[in-house]
Amino acid sequence: MEPVRIIPCLDMKEGRVVKGVHFVNVRDAGDPVENALFYQQEGADEVAMLDIAATVENRKTRLGWFRQVAEVLHIPLVVGGGISSLDDIEALFQVGVSKASINTAALAHPALIEDAAGRYGSGRVLVAIDGRRNPEMPSGFEVVAAGGTKPLGRDAVEWARECESLGAGQILPTSMDGDGTLAGYDLPFTRAIAEAVGLPVIASGGAGTLQHFYEGVAEGKAAALLAASVFHFRTFTVRQVKDYLAGRGIPVLGV
Repeated sequence: MEPVRIIPCLDMKEGRVVKGVHFVNVRDAGDPVENALFYQQEGADEVAMLDIAATVENRKTRLGWFRQVAEVLHIPLVVGGGISSLDDIEALFQVGVSKASINTAALAHPALIEDAAGRYGSGRVLVAIDGRRNPEMPSGFEVVAAGGTKPLGRDAVEWARECESLGAGQILPTSMDGDGTLAGYDLPFTRAIAEAVGLPVIASGGAGTLQHFYEGVAEGKAAALLAASVFHFRTFTVRQVKDYLAGRGIPVLGV
């Protein structure tokens, strides 16, 4: 088993880090540069930044936000939100971003995954899949787009398989049912995708206790664990999460 990565996530809106529940009701969680530096010092393996309003507002992502953070980090920076073309990905990489996470645009134009992986390598291309429970889907999970506002009638697990075939390097599934609730990762959703693809899967959405992080790996089969609220509001430190996982027999980077 490869060592598990811990990834704090900075959801961005109007230049600030925010956190909501079920993708709405957001509250301020601080300055992005200060947060990113803090997490790096804490031992985070990567930092993710998501421009959560870009697609809904029909605009490009804010390069300035990510440039400022990339300049102070020496760990990988993953960015998503408002990415709709190879030019957008190139612009992010030019300001120091390490990996691009694409979502809505990939659903509209799946060839974007193939083109990006071909130009930059699969390792720099993530596909984020926002999902919700829907018993009418073969897997029981439906893809939602545009920041969780638009159900697509498309099976989330089948979409993950297609992303893998197109060259995606990692899958980032986020459950709308769990996002921001602190009730735990959506383990059936995460596991369904992890068992369907041969790619690293990043558990996301809902971590609230140390046990939840363990379950994300042991039951959700995740290769990395992304969280926001528990880190932003200092419920736990990255080091506490790593030490807890290591103490329960999970190999963790840097421990």
